[in-house]
Amino acid sequence: MLVGAVAIAFSGILFRVSHVSASTGAFYRCVWALPPLWVLARLEQRRYGPQARRAVKLAWLAGAFFAADLVLWHNGIEEVGAGLATVLGNTQVVMVGLLAWAILGEKPQRSALAAIPIVGFGAVLISGVLESGAYGSNPGLGVLYGVTTAIAYSGFLLALREGSRDLRRPAGPLFTATFAAALGCAAIGAVVGDLDLTPSWSATGWLILLALSSQVLGWLLISTSLPRLPAVTTSILLTFQPVCSVVFAALLLDESPSPVQLGGAACILIGLVTASIGRRGAPAAEPELAG
Repeated sequence: MLVGAVAIAFSGILFRVSHVSASTGAFYRCVWALPPLWVLARLEQRRYGPQARRAVKLAWLAGAFFAADLVLWHNGIEEVGAGLATVLGNTQVVMVGLLAWAILGEKPQRSALAAIPIVGFGAVLISGVLESGAYGSNPGLGVLYGVTTAIAYSGFLLALREGSRDLRRPAGPLFTATFAAALGCAAIGAVVGDLDLTPSWSATGWLILLALSSQVLGWLLISTSLPRLPAVTTSILLTFQPVCSVVFAALLLDESPSPVQLGGAACILIGLVTASIGRRGAPAAEPELAG
């Protein structure tokens, strides 16, 4: 679990050093992850037979949400930095409970409701509206991207959770969702006009590393660990990811959020832990922040 959390903590950093557009990074992150996931999915199919039709449909739906999640998150990174954008994207821990309540009728725990104002206050602090000279080219817009990223990521988790009841098959649903996300990212990039099908060799190297470390290794490690650990343990360990993202971005990219913004990040992390400790049972797979 910890290795997976560290792997996905580098997602935003690897995207940023690739110096490609939001859609390009999202598209190739999915494309380069497909070959190893296909091999693993084929091995699962040979051993356990084909996936249920309902699971395949839900994986396609999850991929559509994931495409939106990646593009929005990458845009947020450009506006407020990899560290803070990752923290904002992780507010899905709160939002997925609210959406599950509204759509599936699953009433959230009191701890999840208590976390909402804490997370909201943290987002306000990160936005920079309470200070001058906040870090980021447009931190307010970055917060907007971060919140919408969390909404899209919540839809991804709900769809994938419903379609991943068979715990023997972590790779099959992930392959289908990643393939669907690649198509979605290509479509978004074509409409927006920022999809570059021929990135530089340097950018390609970073994107391959991003795909293999986060989309393949990180996701598979976390998704296979979640059912085997207590819910409280997994929730706290997953909070390790946005903390690492802020630290690594500061060390490797010289990102320097203001003290007020760091306080906002701390508020969000406190809210995530507050929302998580009240969960019962094993949580749904929550691979990457935002991705």
